[in-house]
Amino acid sequence: MISLRSKNWQITSTGEPRGYIQPHALNEVWFHTGTRCNLACDFCLEGASPSDKRLQAPRFEEVKPFIDEALELGAKQFSFTGGEPFLIKDFIKIVEYASRFNPCLILTNGTDSPLKRLDALLDISDEHFPISFRVSIDYPDSKRHNMGRGEGTFEQAITGLKRLYDKGFSVSVARHQDANENSEEVNRQFKQLFSLIGLPDSLNIVAFPDFLRPGSIPEVPHITTDCMTRYQSKEQRENYMCATSKMIVKKNGRMQVYACTLVDDDEEYCLGHSLKQSLQNRISLKHHRCYSCFAYGASCSEKC
Repeated sequence: MISLRSKNWQITSTGEPRGYIQPHALNEVWFHTGTRCNLACDFCLEGASPSDKRLQAPRFEEVKPFIDEALELGAKQFSFTGGEPFLIKDFIKIVEYASRFNPCLILTNGTDSPLKRLDALLDISDEHFPISFRVSIDYPDSKRHNMGRGEGTFEQAITGLKRLYDKGFSVSVARHQDANENSEEVNRQFKQLFSLIGLPDSLNIVAFPDFLRPGSIPEVPHITTDCMTRYQSKEQRENYMCATSKMIVKKNGRMQVYACTLVDDDEEYCLGHSLKQSLQNRISLKHHRCYSCFAYGASCSEKC
């Protein structure tokens, strides 16, 4: 059952037709492993913490049907986010099954707690598709990173990143993007850090602006249909994540399909309980995080 839409789903508060994305493929399927995490960062866009239960951890038996359906619909990659994916009981079993069919990307904070289960991934057959990791390292210096995540977490994340790389996994980094930053200089500092610890300076860096905590309703410009057609091309619109990907979450005890990885705090972005059903829904760019995609080209995707 799809949630009921409010009157401003398609119309902005000023009465203009709201911008939208029409899904045209299913290239990537994300699985949310729940909002339990070994850290409790005050800026977390999911509000994750060791005790948070806003989104629940799915079991293998609940995930498998969506993997199978995604394959029928032509999905080419599976990605996993949280919370901290390594904390859920069935995670290794889920990744083992998913990687039989497609490359898998795992988002992790890279600290000791999740990496205790890393060796189990090494036991997965070489015949499986590649498993890659994106490690959250907010800033290229320990003081700023530790200020948000806790003392020693920078050092743990750097160690985790290097350990993953040394084990033969493909790795990348997710960082914070400050307003009015010199992005070229920040990325240069990250590359220096990579070289210092014996990693190639060509590692992919994915920068994200502050998405705020779940349920936040900041004032951002409305994205109208005119905005989408005047300032963005057809190709740009087709590259939005919600045009080619979906996310599976377990919420209120039920597996549900959401439009993308950034909108699970808004029931209007629930697209039902099957991937096939979800592809029939036009996505309105109502959520404040949609503006980041429009203005900055933000994307959680890192398709192989």
